[in-house]
Amino acid sequence: MPEVKDKVLIDNPKSLELVKRLKKATNARLGVGRAGDRFKTETLLKFRADHAIAQDAVWTEIDESLVDEMGFYKVQTMVNNKEEYVRRPDLGRIFSEESTEAIKRDCIHQPDVQIIVADGLSGFAINANLKDMYAIMMDGFREKKYKVGTPIFVRYSRVATMDRISEALGAKVTIQLIGERPGLATGESMSVYMAYESSPKKPESQRTVVSNIYSNGIPPIEAGAQVVHLTEILMREKKSGVELKI
Repeated sequence: MPEVKDKVLIDNPKSLELVKRLKKATNARLGVGRAGDRFKTETLLKFRADHAIAQDAVWTEIDESLVDEMGFYKVQTMVNNKEEYVRRPDLGRIFSEESTEAIKRDCIHQPDVQIIVADGLSGFAINANLKDMYAIMMDGFREKKYKVGTPIFVRYSRVATMDRISEALGAKVTIQLIGERPGLATGESMSVYMAYESSPKKPESQRTVVSNIYSNGIPPIEAGAQVVHLTEILMREKKSGVELKI
């Protein structure tokens, strides 16, 4: 809670106003004080609460009624359950042959823009941010008259699934919205990975990233507008990631 975060727990600080200004500038744990060589009880309880939120974010499934309502095509990686997803990142990057063939059969080919939503390491992030951000992105793409592919939701997904979907469908710009690995500041932060002609044959550096998307970071509506703008640049320059000098 903000009122807990903003508390100054240092005993008799030399400049209380300076500590307050510093705390407002960052989510880092400043001004927490100490009891001898240990944390104060209040600091320790806050740390444990934030750690619990981070764990819950990893283990929480996304609300699939949300992607159903928005008409997403649903597929799953080679992972069978959440525990395997956490333990086997490699399986979260690939699809079975049957899933790949289904994507090729059922989804639009050669789109200008291919949107993918992936649960990633925070179900909270997708649940909290997807609806607002997706609406802004779609408005922008309609205005630009881009051909938008079938929106795809990937269960138990790592970032690299975007490369395989892009390759299967021949997409120009592929955009993946994925739950970030949670820290101790929030469990609701989402990232967007974008690439021009994304492919498993290209290095990780092919991706352009917008991160820290949530109510106390980059608001999802603002992030949606940024993604539309970046898509325009990727389409014009025909490249992404470190090759794109912006």
